[in-house]
Amino acid sequence: MEAASFSKSVFLDLAVMICVMGALGRLVMAQDQSKLTLSYYDKSCPAAQQIVRKEMDCAVRQNPRNAAAILRLHFHDCFVQGCDGSVLLDDTATLIGEKTASQNVNSLIGFDLVDRIKNQLEGECPGVVSCADLLAIAARDAVLLVGGPYWDVPVGRQDAKTASLELANADIPTPNQNLVTLIAKFIGKGLSTQDLVALIGSHTIGMARCVNFRDRIYGDFVATSEFDLGSKIYLSRLQSICPEIGHDSKISPMDYVSPNVFDNIFYESLLKGEGLLNSDQEMYTSLVGFETADLVKTYAVDPIIFFKHFSDAMVKMGNITNPVGGEVRKNCRFVNT
Repeated sequence: MEAASFSKSVFLDLAVMICVMGALGRLVMAQDQSKLTLSYYDKSCPAAQQIVRKEMDCAVRQNPRNAAAILRLHFHDCFVQGCDGSVLLDDTATLIGEKTASQNVNSLIGFDLVDRIKNQLEGECPGVVSCADLLAIAARDAVLLVGGPYWDVPVGRQDAKTASLELANADIPTPNQNLVTLIAKFIGKGLSTQDLVALIGSHTIGMARCVNFRDRIYGDFVATSEFDLGSKIYLSRLQSICPEIGHDSKISPMDYVSPNVFDNIFYESLLKGEGLLNSDQEMYTSLVGFETADLVKTYAVDPIIFFKHFSDAMVKMGNITNPVGGEVRKNCRFVNT
């Protein structure tokens, strides 16, 4: 067993190294955390966090899905050029945004909610709070409001004056990528394997589109699950939602037990082999996933450790800044004129 684990470890290290070498050109090198502080708005906009919290509280009460929407926006923002609000930019005659990227189009929601929060912030402190900081704070509040952990959010990010559709298509993880590719993408952003498995836990409140889980439920779902009566019923329900052809935009929760609560139940579904996305189930059943499988087991039985690792990973991801710098947008959808 020890020899087998060693062989798997060497193989995974080599495979990840090859993938990382190919991604080095996109590595965010300038993660200057010194400009991010907890007190950045204490004097310029002391009510900033209260404003964001109030708006998020109303939005999540109205529709719990808003929590996952904002959390996902923050993640997709940070994985392209750093956490700089570029994901929020609309296409214009002079700028191509990231909203039409393969993992964003017909998928990302929550832009209207961001607009509402931004309008409130501009009314209180014009031109002070960046859209990137808005997303970072709102993502924390989103998790907290549905039962997840709290963490302090360093602020002081600037909003990008550019976006990159090319990087959005290349850098954002996809539902059918294998474990080696996923680890390499996270390492390319300065994030560890532990960060990957912890952040995947955000899917406990996420919804997935049929087009993103069709391959899974008509593929190896039976092979990875125990396929007892519960698994058969679950798979049957999924296939009724998502036929082999059509209905691409139909949705299903990635945590079917407690989809509106941020908890560790999601990892229990991976232990059962019932992960909705191929990329999620890879964390536990991949042949080279010895480290990720151990983390899945840990998080499934210990929510305190999961919450701690998730919070730490969110701060770490949120500290990825755009080295080019930017501005504080007045409207999150457009660069200032």
